[in-house]
Amino acid sequence: MRKFDINEDPHRRYNPLINEWVLVSPHRSKRPWQGQKEAVNTVALPEYDPECYLCAGNVRMNGEKNPDYKGSFVFENDFAALKQEPIDFGGNEEGSFFKAQPERGISRVVCFSPRHDLTLPEMDVDGIVNIIQTWQREYTDLGAIDYINHVQIFENKGSVMGCSNPHPHGQIWAQSSLPTQVQKTQDNLKAYFDKNGTNLLQDYLKEELKVKERVVVENDHFAAIVPFWAIWPFETMIVSKRHITKITDFTEDEVAAFAVILKKLTTKYDNLFETSFPYSSGIHQAPTDGEAHPEWQFHMHFYPPLLRSASVKKFMVGYEMMGESQRDITPEKSAEMLRNLSEVHYKQK
Repeated sequence: MRKFDINEDPHRRYNPLINEWVLVSPHRSKRPWQGQKEAVNTVALPEYDPECYLCAGNVRMNGEKNPDYKGSFVFENDFAALKQEPIDFGGNEEGSFFKAQPERGISRVVCFSPRHDLTLPEMDVDGIVNIIQTWQREYTDLGAIDYINHVQIFENKGSVMGCSNPHPHGQIWAQSSLPTQVQKTQDNLKAYFDKNGTNLLQDYLKEELKVKERVVVENDHFAAIVPFWAIWPFETMIVSKRHITKITDFTEDEVAAFAVILKKLTTKYDNLFETSFPYSSGIHQAPTDGEAHPEWQFHMHFYPPLLRSASVKKFMVGYEMMGESQRDITPEKSAEMLRNLSEVHYKQK
């Protein structure tokens, strides 16, 4: 019987954050591709677009005019997924298959800067620091509202990720419940902490920093890694080295270090296929329910869809929908490819 080779043979990997498995099929990365190819946008964006409803001084769809902002700019989403007003709800009948509950919350948009053409990798570090400070204020302000128990900060970058406006921006959805993925993480972090008395992600990061093979970039305060259990081809996760449960726990040095690693990681993404690399990213941190959460460790996920080139993306279909998540290229190979890329943006070479 042939000996198992993790770099060649199909195998499953366990994700302790959400208690799920992913099928890894490294031998499939050699298969030819004759499927869909995405159109690559090579049009250079202007610094200011008079038709963009996110640019400074322009009028949005609801008739409100944006201020002449200089740094980041936050406003209530004009087409919010959540509503703030309380609703009288009688509840479900016990044992009902038709279970529902109202969800109360606030949706906001965060414009990263007035520049219509500057994504995170092309911004300077001071500009990214300004964004982090904005995230800190929003987490504090929204988290202080009595019915808000979770603040989700995220970005959808690129039209392939459903982004409806190219002006660099993110969103914040704050709500009364923990959403499903966060609840899974909460349950598994808590179970690990109760069993071991230590923090799952801190323990995991220590092991990753010993072997180094999935580390993409690191500094004194953060490490960006391709998780052992990564699903997306070039998925990464930034984890704080110090025990930090939320973004408002950052020191001044950690804010600067987080800005630097965000710029370096996203620059490597753009350099991989020399394109504005699409992704969905989001920060996971402690709930805002007023309780202490020592089980939590600040981390940020990046889920990019691109697989082989700027025009070929991974699809979550078929087996992934009916069975479990699956990937071809190994996380170790993805990390090596990203790690070996320059930290200077390809447009600046």
